[in-house]
Amino acid sequence: MKLFDVYPLYTVEPVSAKGCKVVDANGEEYLDLYGGHAVISIGHSHPHYVAKIKKQLDAIGFYSNAVINKLQKELAIKLGVQSGYDNYQLFLCNSGAEANENALKLASFKTDKSRVISFKNSFHGRTSAAVATTDNRNINAPINQQQKVTFLPLNNLDLVEVELQKGDVCAIIVEPIQGVGGLDQGSTAFFQGLETLCKTYGALFIMDEVQSGYGRTGKFFAHQHHQITPDIISIAKGMGNGFPIGGILISPDLEASYGLLGTTFGGNHLACAAGIAVLDVIEQEQLVHNALKMGAYCMEKAANIPGVKKVKGRGLMLGLEFDFEVQELRKTLIYEHHIFTGGSANKNLIRILPPLSITKKELNIFFEALETILVKETL
Repeated sequence: MKLFDVYPLYTVEPVSAKGCKVVDANGEEYLDLYGGHAVISIGHSHPHYVAKIKKQLDAIGFYSNAVINKLQKELAIKLGVQSGYDNYQLFLCNSGAEANENALKLASFKTDKSRVISFKNSFHGRTSAAVATTDNRNINAPINQQQKVTFLPLNNLDLVEVELQKGDVCAIIVEPIQGVGGLDQGSTAFFQGLETLCKTYGALFIMDEVQSGYGRTGKFFAHQHHQITPDIISIAKGMGNGFPIGGILISPDLEASYGLLGTTFGGNHLACAAGIAVLDVIEQEQLVHNALKMGAYCMEKAANIPGVKKVKGRGLMLGLEFDFEVQELRKTLIYEHHIFTGGSANKNLIRILPPLSITKKELNIFFEALETILVKETL
């Protein structure tokens, strides 16, 4: 059997990794400034993370949600304390798409409505309602297009209110910083306005923190830069540092009932062990603060790189925008300088999503390589 060929691949085969470094099958070392789509939060193969999962695997790796699993409560308590949402409820699942599916489903249950407001260039996943709320026709099949979704531009509250006044909207879903879309974000006034409008018109406010959460922007959640409180917050990527796990934080105003949501694998013992280890390391190594510091350092360094038109994002969720398409630049970085970076829907933008443990020394390697490439191309 051959693999279903849907991924364009770089000809690099990672076989081991530690911290911010990845080693390929030929023994070549690479600097990882992408973390596999912002998944690697605490660094590859962190010893506490590895030990926690190994210990759990020796005990019990999995049982379904038909029995007590105290690790789920431990994870929920730690997450509540670190995020500042200790009065919220946690539903565990396996991925960001699944988190957003359950967020949207819960909003529809709560309001008895079905239309969703999403935003231009958004990305919320590749399944059912999640992909329907993603602004990319190329990955929306006819079965997904049956969903009722209205896409609006960021930072236009008037258009949002016009749609809410129609009375059929169950939720607004938005990323505090767009990931795949290219690091655009709403203003504080816009996000605060969305919160107010949701309360006024009885829609739920869903904040998609799948990529931006878990300390990446210098606060535990990116929306906390805007002093807002969503009804539901979706999480995944950095939550497990590579182990499949996701979830939604749910307002205490939303009541649970048996069977309302469900999953077979979500919140399993191994996933919880991974999630607890990640939170342990984030707290012990002060990685949220490091993301803030290193993000400021990146901003400062990027401002002095010739050809960088604009720096977008916050903390260690950054985009460097150029006045040319960056595909060849990214190839040069990976093949000649051994540095992983990310792309986006904005063809002129490089995404920087390193482990939150990254150092100035490691970032300097990237900026020196970038400057060398850009200067060489101008000669």
